[in-house]
Amino acid sequence: MKLLVYGAGVCGSLFAVRMHEAGHDVSLLARGERLAALRQHGVRLMEEGDPAVRRVPVPVVERPDGAYDLIAVFVRTHQVDAVLESLGGVQGDVLFLLNWAAGPEPLGAVIGHERVLLGFPTTGGTMDGGVVRYRGSTVLTRRVAIPVGEPDGRSTPRLERIVETFRTAGFNAKAEPRMGAWLRTHAAFEVPLGQAVLAAGGPVALADDPDAVRGMLQLMRRNLAALGTPPVPRVFAALRVLPRGLLVAVLRRFLKSPTAVHSGLSDASPAAAAELERLAEQLRAPAGGR
Repeated sequence: MKLLVYGAGVCGSLFAVRMHEAGHDVSLLARGERLAALRQHGVRLMEEGDPAVRRVPVPVVERPDGAYDLIAVFVRTHQVDAVLESLGGVQGDVLFLLNWAAGPEPLGAVIGHERVLLGFPTTGGTMDGGVVRYRGSTVLTRRVAIPVGEPDGRSTPRLERIVETFRTAGFNAKAEPRMGAWLRTHAAFEVPLGQAVLAAGGPVALADDPDAVRGMLQLMRRNLAALGTPPVPRVFAALRVLPRGLLVAVLRRFLKSPTAVHSGLSDASPAAAAELERLAEQLRAPAGGR
């Protein structure tokens, strides 16, 4: 597969490395200082608990060029408009693997509806001085699949091909027939969580404030109720029906876990805040996809 990975942050870098090592023709798109660092050092990785830094020489580019079998987009929600402008003249299906609650229509309106697929990355970590720090796979993380879907929910040859390609590269991937609803459900949970973590000064600090966690849970419940459809996946319905005290305890435990601490939740950058604001705006608008 000839693959362009658009976005060289944590998720894009990890994905590009895995696909490169699986033997695919991968180009990783980056800009500015990140591009210069990748050209000089390659993708630098450090697994949690291991002080060694591994370097992988994934080919990098500054702009998309020509045609690809697949373009996988890993950027923040508020950066998507700029990405769409740059992909108008580039051939290839485009899989948006990111936070997105506006449905497929605004994406397809720019690059062509027939090119759009939706998904969400399940890998995560933090960026420290240009080094991607990530947690090794566990029994739990291996069970969490990357959902990928067609905007209309169909099972198509290209969707089957993408899922199978991801699996042979070592990713746990699955076809999701209601990807638009999946992304809106995730945003209903993610926006209160991310904004509460930013306000508290980090996931552990939030966990130490039970009142703030209760307020966050209330916003999650309000968002889920406003969706107007059952949550996807259904497990999120537990946030609306389980006792508040139990959920607060579970959320506080999660916020103190390595999974939360060594994830994007620890990113207090202006870009993280801007993404959450854009995602909140999308949630307030009517649903635009399945």
